[in-house]
Order: sequence, then structure tokens, then C-alpha cells
Amino acid sequence: MSVAVTPAAAHLGMLLWAVLVGLSFPAVGLMSELPPLSLTALRFAIACGALWWLARRSPGFLPSWRLLPLYALMGLCLAGFFGAMFWAAHHATALSMATLYVTVPLLAFLLGLGLRVERPGWRLPAVLALGALGALGLAVAEAWQQGGRLRFGVGEAVFFLGCVSTALYPVLSKWGLATGRLPASAAVRTFWSLGAGGVLIGLVGLAVEPLGVLATMSARDLALLVYLGLFSSALTFWLMQRATAALTPGVVTAYGYLVPFVSMLLLFVQSPARIGWAWLPGSLTVLVAMGLLMRRERPEAPAG
Repeated sequence: MSVAVTPAAAHLGMLLWAVLVGLSFPAVGLMSELPPLSLTALRFAIACGALWWLARRSPGFLPSWRLLPLYALMGLCLAGFFGAMFWAAHHATALSMATLYVTVPLLAFLLGLGLRVERPGWRLPAVLALGALGALGLAVAEAWQQGGRLRFGVGEAVFFLGCVSTALYPVLSKWGLATGRLPASAAVRTFWSLGAGGVLIGLVGLAVEPLGVLATMSARDLALLVYLGLFSSALTFWLMQRATAALTPGVVTAYGYLVPFVSMLLLFVQSPARIGWAWLPGSLTVLVAMGLLMRRERPEAPAG
């Protein structure tokens, strides 16, 4: 039997989510250069393996055939984002991608309005815009330090479609919960959506990547892959699904604003001399926005 998640517990879980996602980037940077789509499919497979025992013991583990299209669409959202991100990484600047990613919470809010899982109003969009401004400030501070530049081309357009895709994932989850289509267990929802996304990403990887390179994976690469599968995929997506039951999609995705803040803290620990005053405005703005979000603990939005 599933235990109801309070908004306070959901917020705490998403704080942990932001820390885990922020820690995953250094782990990825330690890995050898391997086919990214195939690695993501393997990460999702490891995550599903970790979730199997918990999910299979939960009510509604085996979905009905009517539910399969929804899980497939949720998996397509994951595959679309990761596919767009890996392709755009070779055709867009890091600053452009970081700038576009701050639109995800606002996109989730607008998509949520369309499916009636967000309440109309100005307060949440205003807080999301404040958080986006702070996250953008952190991205600009990092790019200024590294000499990056902002532009918009084909790579940025593809990545923006990926941002729309990832914003739609929690909206579909919330809509499925609100309409009684998805089960109450966060583990079940995470298992099937990650499974569907992993299959789709894996098929694309089979078609476009040299899989023979995976044979060169070292023991360290394998250990990092297992870590990413368990903590950066299984646990983070479970935390997101758990929070979706108590919070709206816009609030859930807004925790992505904290990821560059966590990365900044890691940079400060590793190289204190690289942190300057340019990081302060964005950091303070993000913290203020997240504080305002945590105070907005109100009942769930009405179902469509």
C-alpha cells in the first residue's frame, strides 16, 4: 500500500534530487569517451534492475494494455531529451544549452495548464521566472569564465525540442495520476517509464553508434556506470515521480535551477580561486526563488 507524500517531504526529496544530479556531472566527466546513447540505455537498464524488486511488490505493477501507450509516451519524452542533448552537444555551445534549459519549468507550467494539472495564476510563473533568471546568471558566470558565447542555430533548436520533451514528462505523470490512469506507486511509474525510454534510446544507439567501442570499457567506467544507473537514474527519477504526486510539474522541474548551484559548490571545493563575485547574483536569486517555492505548499491542482 502506497503512503501519501506530503508537500514538505516532496520538497526535501527534490532537494536530494538536485544534489544527486549535480554530483552526476563530475562522474560522467571521469568516464572514457564511449557511445552516449548506448551508455544511457545501459544506465536505464541498471536503474530498472534496481527498481524491479520494489516495483514488482507494489499494486498495479503489470500495466493493462490501455496504459502501455502512456508509458510509451513518457519513455519517448526521456528518449527525446537525451537524444536531443547528445546530438546538440556537438552542434551547440554549452552556454546556449544551459540558457535554453532554464525554460523547462516554465514550459512544464504552460503544458500543465493545457492538461489542467496546473492552476492559472501569476505567482508560480513569477517565481519560476525569478529562478530562471538566477540559473541563467550562474550559466553566464561559468561561460564568462570559460569564454563561451550565446547563439541560436540548428543545434539549439533541436535542444529546445528536447527541453519541451523533458518538460512534458512530469506533466504526463501528473495527468496520469490525476485522472487515475497511473498507479500510486512511484516505483512502478519510474520502472515502466525508464524501461520504455531505455528501449527507445537503445534502438537509436544501435542504429547510429559504433557499439564495438563498448568493449573498451574499463573497470572504472563500469563502476561509474553502475553508480549513475543506481543514483543518477533510479533514485533521481523515483524522487521526481514521488514528488509529482504532491507538487505540480512546474514546481518539480524548478529544482533543476539548483543543479548549477550544486555544480558551483563543487567547483568552489575543488578550486576556490575560480569562484568570484560574478557567481553571487545568480546564486542568491536561485536561493530566493527556491525558498519562495518551498513556501507555496498548497493542495494539488484539480484534475482534468
